[in-house]
Amino acid sequence: MTSVLRAILAAAAAMSISATAAFASASNTPTMYQPDPALKTASVGELRSRVSQACAVTQAKIQNVSETSLSRKCECYAGRTLRALSTDEVQAYRDTGVFNDTARTKALGAIDSCNLQRPSL
Repeated sequence: MTSVLRAILAAAAAMSISATAAFASASNTPTMYQPDPALKTASVGELRSRVSQACAVTQAKIQNVSETSLSRKCECYAGRTLRALSTDEVQAYRDTGVFNDTARTKALGAIDSCNLQRPSL
């Protein structure tokens, strides 16, 4: 009886741990992520520059090319994305450092329009 109880407790603990890991991996915000405090006061131009730089870093890894070779496409992406965002979406980006769900949809459209590769999630 004791071994059955131990097995049930072990199974419950394993399920709890795996559920926690699944929820963490499904989250769009990296765990233990702290947004840059400078985002709070950044101008839209500064945000566009940051988004363009992040695009270049990400796309360089995906495409295995240099960041500088992607500058025009990433400037296209950053400009289109930020022009498409509402005031609330820009504020959410400033608060969290990541695009919320509605902004993410607009960013994916900009990725497609600017002939970039979508990152795998």
